[in-house]
Amino acid sequence: MKDSLMTDWISVLHSYLAYIVLALLFLAVANAITGLIGKRMFTLEKDYRLSLFTLILCHMQLIIGLLLYFISSSGFFAVKTLGMGGLNPAARLLAVEHPFINILAVVIITIGWSRHKKVMEARKKFKVIALLYGLGLLLILTRIPYAQWFN
Repeated sequence: MKDSLMTDWISVLHSYLAYIVLALLFLAVANAITGLIGKRMFTLEKDYRLSLFTLILCHMQLIIGLLLYFISSSGFFAVKTLGMGGLNPAARLLAVEHPFINILAVVIITIGWSRHKKVMEARKKFKVIALLYGLGLLLILTRIPYAQWFN
């Protein structure tokens, strides 16, 4: 009973934090695109902090998701029990595709953060963030278990 309650709590946290992460990712990408188009200066107060806070929340979401993956019945346990061939499409999404693609997305977002720090020109900073954070956002959007969200 305790384990189920903890798993449920972590699952709810993972679900609600996902909305915040998606909103921040969208905001960071939109900010980078408008900065690039508007030829703005890359500022510490807005641009840097927004990108950093987005990166931190993406990493937090990943850690919570990995924890959930290893303690829930629909993650690693499903793969171990049923095998890869025994998973139906919905189970495969939760146990394989969602974690793999989202890990890849967070890696790409982290690369975007790291690369933007190495360039000095504002236009290039915005371009790197728009491209790599945008690619990470796109990957995440493709592997969200929408059936669970809207059920």
